[in-house]
Amino acid sequence: MTVLIDRIQMADSDDMQPLDRMFEALERMPVPEGYRVEVVEGVVCISPQRDTHWEIIRRIVRALEDRFGMGVRVLSDVRIDFPGGLNGFCPDVAKLAGDAEKDDHGQWRHKDIEFVAEVISEGTAANDYGPKKEAYATAEVPVYLIADPYTGKCHVYTQPKENGYLSELTIAFGQPVDLTLTPAGLTLATDEFPRD
Repeated sequence: MTVLIDRIQMADSDDMQPLDRMFEALERMPVPEGYRVEVVEGVVCISPQRDTHWEIIRRIVRALEDRFGMGVRVLSDVRIDFPGGLNGFCPDVAKLAGDAEKDDHGQWRHKDIEFVAEVISEGTAANDYGPKKEAYATAEVPVYLIADPYTGKCHVYTQPKENGYLSELTIAFGQPVDLTLTPAGLTLATDEFPRD
């Protein structure tokens, strides 16, 4: 489901930033439980979290905790603003640097992200492969992993450059994803990633 917020009403608001105004309006909306809300290039995207989606997220988070301990700073579905036109993403998994701090507005900063993973949902796949990938590269997120349960593949993007990544590796579910030489610092097992 895609929702557009009245931009005229937002333009007439006080000195709040446009993304803050959008999220403030969204907080007043009756978003059903189990749905994730984010803003991608100024468009509000509301998507349900399915069992398959959550199972993959859980396995990625668990792998990060197993590798770095329970103190690792890992977020899921938490708003982080990214460069570009109105990009308030809620990544499925975001690993932050150990010394990451919130900004003056109480939000995590994209510059502290070492690893992002998105699990494809049917309705939002175009965002994950398109504008979100571009925004992550522009923000210089060193490692971006897409887990796609529809194709049964993981795509790993590294070496951010301007609005893209110089390196892409595709690995079928069932094969390990070697991220040991990246800030993610682990080998991710995918043999138990479910498929849709």
